[in-house]
Amino acid sequence: MAEKQNTFTEGKIFGPLMQFALPVLAALLLQSLYGAVDLLVVGKFATSADVSAVATGAQIMGTITNVLAGLAMGTTILLGQEIGEGKASQGGRTVGASIVFFAIIAVVVSAGMLLNIDNLSTVMNAPEEAFTATSSYTRICSWGLIFIVAYNLLGSLFRGLGNSKIPLLTVAIAAVCNIFGDLFCVAVLHMGAAGAAIATVASQGVSVLLSLILIRRMSMPFTMEKSDVRFDGEVSGRIFGFGFPIALENLLVGLSFLVIMAIVNSLGLTASAGVGVAEKVCAFIMLVPAAFGQSMAAFVAQNYGAGKIDRAYKALRYGIAASLCAGLLMGYLSFFQGDVLCEIFSNDSEVVQAGWQYLKAYSIDCILTSFFFCFTGFFNGCGYTKFVMIQGIIGAFLVRVPVSFLMSKIEPVSLFRIGLATPASSLVQTILCVCYLLHVKKKLDERGRI
Repeated sequence: MAEKQNTFTEGKIFGPLMQFALPVLAALLLQSLYGAVDLLVVGKFATSADVSAVATGAQIMGTITNVLAGLAMGTTILLGQEIGEGKASQGGRTVGASIVFFAIIAVVVSAGMLLNIDNLSTVMNAPEEAFTATSSYTRICSWGLIFIVAYNLLGSLFRGLGNSKIPLLTVAIAAVCNIFGDLFCVAVLHMGAAGAAIATVASQGVSVLLSLILIRRMSMPFTMEKSDVRFDGEVSGRIFGFGFPIALENLLVGLSFLVIMAIVNSLGLTASAGVGVAEKVCAFIMLVPAAFGQSMAAFVAQNYGAGKIDRAYKALRYGIAASLCAGLLMGYLSFFQGDVLCEIFSNDSEVVQAGWQYLKAYSIDCILTSFFFCFTGFFNGCGYTKFVMIQGIIGAFLVRVPVSFLMSKIEPVSLFRIGLATPASSLVQTILCVCYLLHVKKKLDERGRI
């Protein structure tokens, strides 16, 4: 199957950026359905303890997934810059080295998780009623980490080539498989959180298998030989150099959210389940800025490689404008209709009200992430991943964690006040991004004149 790859260095900007971002948005939407369907089915056909278990377990696995996706972004950036520089022929070596590099990572991370399952549940303050189910959910998903790693690597390869449609197709099929798997394992077999985990892992396996079939039939801008599939220290080092700062930032940001989840879990089962429901809603209301963040990295990487910085600036402006339009709408729905959104995932009125409290804080974040995500995508595409890492660490551990901890000590405890830690972090990170853009603008402009 011949598939035309997108070159972003010529022609119009907004149209191609939107055409690339929309499939990314749809893929993220369907990917979010993995956890959302788990929680939805468990919330309707299982207990509040299972809801808490899936919420906590998914938060743990989501952190691991984001770290792996950050590392995989190194492949997206390297491949995109090679194409922009007219060095697409080096792609076979890059892809081959990526396969071996990420296979090693999959084995190491999976082993580390499986050896520390109960410890993770303890650290997360999993409520006593949900402790066993939390460990079970996390253990099953850890066995499927090989599929998580493979999915993120394949997605990064497609995006680096300017192709966002194939990841959409594969995740769409996997999402459908996950829905039927959840219904069968949870609603029919009554397996609770463990059933949701089995369905998720199986559907990810389907996505990876389909991606491998399609990539073998694609027309590539480079040739790839079996000899390319080997450990290559130089290429792996460049991928690691681009991806590690992003992965570390994702890890630390994820840890900050895990800290918040642990704080909330200490407040009891209702608060734990409520925040778990709210987080699933948040996964959907943040989709547009997240999609533009990923798309921005691929678009900017090619133009940075080609020295066309003006096009990168324009893409940043377009991305912010489009994200902001969606952010205003999502912010309104989160604040004024949050109970309706939470009712999708739970029949328990107390859980719904707790989730709505937390969700109101995120209504502010809907606006701030419209700027913040696009800025980080821009800097990632330029290769300034160390700055992205630094601002992420500052936001996570100098703002989000301290604010959430402080708010949890103010009586009476309010999930709304605890939730304010996230928009506070986004505000600080957005300010840092603006300042850094002003700092590097001269250097970027000089590259554009070369």
